[in-house]
Amino acid sequence: MKNFLYAGVELAASMSEKFEASVNDLVKKGKISADEGKKIVDEFLSKSETKANEFETKVKEFTGKFKKKTEEEELEELKKQVADLEAKLGKAKPAPKAAATAK
Repeated sequence: MKNFLYAGVELAASMSEKFEASVNDLVKKGKISADEGKKIVDEFLSKSETKANEFETKVKEFTGKFKKKTEEEELEELKKQVADLEAKLGKAKPAPKAAATAK
């Protein structure tokens, strides 16, 4: 998962550099003014940062849900093990077999 995120960051950085170079080229050719070029690059970078933050939030939400589910599954397994051990010691009846979850 980290490698995927790092690749995305590298791609975004590369695209930003290429975009800025393209705008600078337009300025050098006189097709747009330096002020227009700066404005275009600033807007692009601002929008890119916003999208990156949104993506990061979504990734954190996704991984949080996955982690929470995993912790809940682990808790249920531990409860079953405790119940089984109590049953072996004669303190309670055995816990029902947990249904296998497909992953």
